[in-house]
Amino acid sequence: MKELTTIIDKQAKPFLRWAGGKKWLLKYLENMIEMDKYNAYHEPFIGGGSVFFKFSPKTSFISDSNEWLIETYNSIKENPTEIIKYLEKFSKEKEDYYKIRGRNYTNQFKKSAQFIYLNQMSFNGIFRVNLSGKYNVPYGNRSKYNFDCENIISVSSALKNTKIKHSDFSNTIDNVKKGDLVFLDPPYTITHNLNGFVQYNQKIFSLEDQYKLAEMIQEIKNKEAFYILTNAAHKKVKEIFDDTDTLLEISRASVIGGKGAKRGKYSEYLFTNII
Repeated sequence: MKELTTIIDKQAKPFLRWAGGKKWLLKYLENMIEMDKYNAYHEPFIGGGSVFFKFSPKTSFISDSNEWLIETYNSIKENPTEIIKYLEKFSKEKEDYYKIRGRNYTNQFKKSAQFIYLNQMSFNGIFRVNLSGKYNVPYGNRSKYNFDCENIISVSSALKNTKIKHSDFSNTIDNVKKGDLVFLDPPYTITHNLNGFVQYNQKIFSLEDQYKLAEMIQEIKNKEAFYILTNAAHKKVKEIFDDTDTLLEISRASVIGGKGAKRGKYSEYLFTNII
């Protein structure tokens, strides 16, 4: 295996493909966020971590309700070379993909390597499990894909001063202190902004969760901390979160679905108290 442990100064970038990722939003946030102004950074829906890796906060708290995802972040922080060792042994051929997908690894680092492997080799990088909790996304025909192992080392360095926790977002408020910044990116769909939004999102982030999130934002402000919330551009979302804070509606092009899927214009809301 190539020696990678000295590659620590390179800017880390997301190591996963993640549905609903916010890479497209970074150009807007660059003009909004001055990370040095905040004491600590919090991201309770870390997902692929586009915003976290872009701004490289010195002190941060990240969490997610996806236990396998959080275990992978912790494993990379603890021992990235061990993950790379297993990752480089996994075959990228279709037949082997299904064998690896079906295995239950007990070794922490091999299981984390499996998570990264499945994310990159599966169809569209979707995270989906069946009723038994087994990952069931089909092969994505990416046999020529090359894992960015150097970036995994950079990610480990970026996570050095980060506290990582498997948690529901509502259990993270105690970490927030005066002068901190909280970036909130709950799971939501933009394809149903106008039709069936509430019914469709009930499965991934319910209306009750949206109200709980609104309560959390009020607690953040009571602590004299700052927040940025992204959400679907829907009248119900506006009703729940529209307060005296700033509301921006950002339109973007998006491809929903796989190869040959329809490209369209979609809007998303951004709420914040920093401008």
